[in-house]
Amino acid sequence: MTMAIALGAGIGAGLCMIARGFWPPRLSLADALAAPRRGNRPAAPLHATSGNEGLLSRVGRPIARAWPRDTPRQLSDPVRNDLAVLERSPEQHLAEKLASALVGLLLVPCVVALLGLGGVDLPLLLAPGPAILLALAGFFVPDLALHSEAAHRRRDLRRALSAFIDLTVVALAGGSGVEGALQSAALIGDGPAFRSIRHALDGARLTREAPWTALERLGREMGVPELEEAAASVGLSGTEGARVRQSLAARASSLRSHRRADAEAEAHMATQRMTVTMVLLLIGFLAFVLFPAYVRVFTSL
Repeated sequence: MTMAIALGAGIGAGLCMIARGFWPPRLSLADALAAPRRGNRPAAPLHATSGNEGLLSRVGRPIARAWPRDTPRQLSDPVRNDLAVLERSPEQHLAEKLASALVGLLLVPCVVALLGLGGVDLPLLLAPGPAILLALAGFFVPDLALHSEAAHRRRDLRRALSAFIDLTVVALAGGSGVEGALQSAALIGDGPAFRSIRHALDGARLTREAPWTALERLGREMGVPELEEAAASVGLSGTEGARVRQSLAARASSLRSHRRADAEAEAHMATQRMTVTMVLLLIGFLAFVLFPAYVRVFTSL
């Protein structure tokens, strides 16, 4: 009886969330007037897109709409920086966190229900504790995944930066100006890193801002100091007339050296992981081979 009540409550809560997602509550006049001002804050990711939403974000969107509206903007600065790197909105990340917490909360009751259908009766008093722990763990798991994806995106930006600097040096050697060289180099490449650079340069051109200032701000927002240093070198050429081609060529060579060192370190770590995996496979194989002899010896005593 208790299991039926718990399952009915879970199904009812799910139906209420689905109904709230299809018919969201109307915004108040104060929230509707304050929305454009909140959207123009510098800390928010200006180029966040919703096309890369996953299943968790779609499931948690109705719950996030019922949450206080200022909660997504109260995220920590590292999380907001990672969201800006991955071009995601704080609302989408909050939806993923709430959906993960909901999955962790409902996992234990579902397992208990399946065991009950299989004839294994477990006391329901044991379920709330593990369910709450799994819900807390699920709430923070998206933060760890976000940090890992943002670190991977920053690593890709560092890899693309050396190619961007090389292309800029080639354009400068061909007689282009600093701004023209940066624009032509950004148009050649593809991928998220070059799209971010093109977005920064296009914004600088529309606002009549120096392109090296936009690149320096992009490096600061994405947490890539190499981009800030390269932008500072380009800025010396644009403001003080310094010879920047040799400096950028040396910086590109240094970035390639760092890339080779990082690739060697990653390959070494992958080799170590494969060694541990092979050792575990060997231990499992030996246990599988020796288990019949072990059983025969102890059953013959």
